[in-house]
Amino acid sequence: MGAYLDYNATAPPDPAVRGEVAECLAEGWGNPSSVHGWGRRARSRLETARERVAALAGCSPREVSFTGGATEANNAVLKGFAWQDGGARTLLVGATEHPSVRETARYLAGRGFPVAEVAVDGEGRVTPAALREALEAHGPVGLVSVMWANNETGVLQPVAELAAVCAEYGIPLHTDAVQAAGKMPVDFAGSGAAAMSLSAHKIGGPQGVGALIRDARRLPVDPFLHGGGHERERRAGTENVAGILGFGVAAGLARERLEAAGAHARGLRDRLEDGLRGAGVGVEVVGDAAERLPNTSCLLLPDVEAETLLMNLDLSGFAVSSGSACASGSLEPSPVLLAMGIPSNRARGSLRVSTGWATTAGEVEAFLETLVPQVRRLQDRAVHSA
Repeated sequence: MGAYLDYNATAPPDPAVRGEVAECLAEGWGNPSSVHGWGRRARSRLETARERVAALAGCSPREVSFTGGATEANNAVLKGFAWQDGGARTLLVGATEHPSVRETARYLAGRGFPVAEVAVDGEGRVTPAALREALEAHGPVGLVSVMWANNETGVLQPVAELAAVCAEYGIPLHTDAVQAAGKMPVDFAGSGAAAMSLSAHKIGGPQGVGALIRDARRLPVDPFLHGGGHERERRAGTENVAGILGFGVAAGLARERLEAAGAHARGLRDRLEDGLRGAGVGVEVVGDAAERLPNTSCLLLPDVEAETLLMNLDLSGFAVSSGSACASGSLEPSPVLLAMGIPSNRARGSLRVSTGWATTAGEVEAFLETLVPQVRRLQDRAVHSA
C-alpha cells in the first residue's frame, strides 16, 4: 500500500473541480471580454470564481487579480515595486522565502536594486524585533515580503504583527500565502498586509492558476504584463476561464472543509511524528516549538541521505519530498534549513511529509511501517561504512 503524501507540492484535484473544469472546457469556453452570450457566460463564471477566492482569502473580490500562478504573482509584486520605485528604497525579504521570492530578489539585486534579508530565529520565524532591526539597518525600505507559512517546514509567520511593525514605518507588507490558504484561516483584510499571493493547485485546483490580492491604494505597482485591459488593467491576457473556475470551486470546498480538514490533518501529523519519535531513529521535527501548518512535517533523520530515502520510498509507492518542489533535482541542502541555522550535513537528511483532503489514517500507518525500517537500514549502512 502506497500513498501520496506531498500535498505541499501539489494537491490532487477534487472530483468536483475536475467535473466543473471539464464542463467549462466543453461548453463554457467563451472569451470573458466578448459582449455576446458566450462571452457573458464566461464572464459570469469568472466573477463567481473571483467571489469564492475572495471569500477564502478574506478580501474584496475587487482586490483579486487572477494570474498564471503564485510565482507570477510574487514576481509581479516584487518587480513591479522595484521598477516603479527605481531603486530609491530597499526591498526586504524573509530569509526562508519560497524560490519565487528568493530568486526574484536575487535577480533584482543583480541588476542594482537594493535588496536585503531579514533573519529568522532557530524555529524559522521572522520576529517583530528582527524585522524592526532590519528596517533600521537597511532603510529606507519600500517593501517587505514575508511568507505566511513555509512550504518546507510549515512554520507560520506572525503576519499581523509584522504588518503592524511595517505600518509604523509606513511600509507595505506582501505575503506569499500559498501554503496557508485552505489549510488555516487566512484573513487578508485583518492581517494588515497590502498584498498576498495564492495558488490554485495547492488547494486542489488546477495547476497554472493563481491570484494576486492587492490593496492598490497601499501598494500601487505597474502591471507585470501589458496588453489588453484584462483583470481591471492589472494583468493583461485573456483569462484562463476553465482554470479559474476550478480555482473557485477548490476555494469554496477548502472554505467549507477548513475546520474539519485542519483537525484531521493535525491528527495525522501528530501520529506520524509520535510514531517516529517512538521508533528511536533519532528524528528531529523542524520548527516543532513554533506554530505550524496542521498538515506539514519536516523531519531531520541523522545519517540518512534524503535522496536515497526518497528513491526507496518511491519504489514502495510513497510520494514525499525533500525541500521545495520548485528546487527539485538540486543536491544542495535546503536554503530554508540553512537560514534556520541547521548544519548542511543534517539538512541533507530532511524529509517533508504533507497530507491533504484525501489522506487517511491507514495511509499514515502504512507509511510509518515502511519508513522506519528503511531509515534504520540506511543508518546502519552509514555506521558500518564510517
